[in-house]
Order: sequence, then structure tokens, then C-alpha cells
Amino acid sequence: MILVTGGAGYVGCVLVRELLNKGEAVRVFDKLFFGEEGLREVRDKVELIQGDLRYFDEAILDGIDSVIHLAGLSNDPTAEYNPTANHEMNTVATEVLATACKRRGIKRFVFASTCSIYDKGLYAEDVLQDESTDVSPRAAYAVSNYEAEQILLAMADERFCPVILRKGTLYGFSPRMRYDLVVNTFVKDAWMKGALKVFCGGEMWRPLVDVSDAAKAYICCVEAPEHKVRGQIFNLVFKNYRILELAHWVREAFRPIKKVEIEVDYSHYRTRSYRASGQKIETILGFKPTVPIKESVERMVQMIQKEGYTDFLNPKYYNIQWMTLLCEMESTVKRIGSVF
Repeated sequence: MILVTGGAGYVGCVLVRELLNKGEAVRVFDKLFFGEEGLREVRDKVELIQGDLRYFDEAILDGIDSVIHLAGLSNDPTAEYNPTANHEMNTVATEVLATACKRRGIKRFVFASTCSIYDKGLYAEDVLQDESTDVSPRAAYAVSNYEAEQILLAMADERFCPVILRKGTLYGFSPRMRYDLVVNTFVKDAWMKGALKVFCGGEMWRPLVDVSDAAKAYICCVEAPEHKVRGQIFNLVFKNYRILELAHWVREAFRPIKKVEIEVDYSHYRTRSYRASGQKIETILGFKPTVPIKESVERMVQMIQKEGYTDFLNPKYYNIQWMTLLCEMESTVKRIGSVF
């Protein structure tokens, strides 16, 4: 059985379906910040445990053969909203879970990290960075993931096989949809406004990868021979794009549906920019992402219509808005007590 932490999230809902399609038994452990609606179609096929990894019961590891660890705060705004919780959830909880796995003889541990570790800012030297590049992450989210990586790498030995997957910025449809990722945001704006606004001239670089490719990559890291992945870091990148190029691809995908304008703002802002190489995972594991932007956007449009994800302003699609709302609700309930 495979344990997927964060299995009800944006990546997790896609990954769980991929695992089930391969005939795997799946246990999901998730705090359910966003509920379990994303697992509705497969709810009767998985074991779902609600909880917080900072206080988890080690019994969730009973019968588990490998772990894919996706849980944690998942972007810069949420990390900066509560840096303490970010550190506890992304770094401390990862160490607690990994230590418990090693103690129980669960060797394969795949960790969801991020290519934002490579960010040096828009005006830094533009170089293609790989897994051997010296990094000095700046933002709280990247720092917490990098610290977790270092803990896992130090734990690697013949009894424990951690694998680190540094993903580029994700795009694509998920049953737990997000509209706060750059391509997905462009899709939402194209649909709602017929216009895309690009800041800083769209000069910023991002490594990107479709969410379905990310799910397949996690499975590849679980199934790969131990000697190829133990203590290894792999970047996961379909391609590096400038933001302006992304806007053009989204406009192209919408061409049969509606006219979409692109507005370019040349003002300068503090923003992220970095490129990452995905060559290592292809060379060592033979894995190469395959879903391009245009194809992913076309599928997103189809699925958004089919599944009714057109309430674009609902805060549940935006991590920081939803977290802020939950905190406000929690504070209000503490103050007023029961609603009825």
C-alpha cells in the first residue's frame, strides 16, 4: 500500500487516480483544508484519514510499503502568511514522518519539493540551473523545502531511500482545482475577462510542468530501482518559459472559443525568475514530461465546462484566500461560539 500525504490536494487528487489506475492500494492522509470533494469519484477506492502531520499517529504507517509526501503549505503567499506554521508543516513534519518511516522499515520516501529553490530574482544572472547548482533560497516556502531536503538527504542509507522531486510551476486541470498558478490564472482571466495582464514585460522565466506529468513522475520515483534514486534530487520540468510566452500560448488555445487580448505592463516589481534543467530525470530514469501548455489549456477548458468549475471567484481555488478565510472563520467561531 502507498501512503499519499496531501492526497486530497491539487497534485494529490491527480496522483491518487493514477495510482488506482495502476492497481495500487492507496491510503490518503490529509488535513482537508480544502475538503475531500476532489476525491469524490474515487472515495470508495481509497482509505482516507484526516489529520495534521505535526501530530500524526504513527499507526497511519501500518501496512504501508512506500510514501509519497505531498502535504504542507504549497506556495509563497501561504508560507509568508504564517512562517511558523510553514516551517512546522513543511520542514519539521517532514522530518517526523521520515523518521517514523525509517524506524518502521519503510524505505521508499518521495518528497515533493520545488524549483523555486533556484530563484535569485529577475535581475540576477540568467543561467540554466541543475541539481548540482549551489542554491541559497530566499522565500519562506523555498527555504522550508530546502531545509526538509537536507534532512532527508542526511537520512539516506541502505535502510532508507529518500527521493526528492523539485517540481517546476504546475499547470493543468485537477479535481481540486487551483486558479492561483500562472497558467491556470491566465485561463481564468481569458474566460472571465477576455484579457491577460502580464507584468514586468513578461520577462520572468519559470520552469513549468503539467500536473498529470507530475503525478506520473512521482510514481516513476516510487518504482525506480533503489540504486538509481536513493538520496537523489530530480528537477521536473517540461520546459522553461517566459511569462509573456505563456500568455501567448493560452491565447492560442482560446482562439477557437473567443478573442483574448494581452496587456503588457512594463513596470518593474520584485518578482521571481529562474530556469531549471530537467535533463537528469530523463537521463537516469528515462522520464520525460509530455504535456505542452496548449494541450493542457484545451483540456482545462473542457473539464472546467464539464465539471462546473466556473465559479472562478470562489476563494477555495486560491490557497492564500482560502487560508485567510479559514483563519477568520476560526477566530470568529472562537469568539461567538456555536453558530446556532
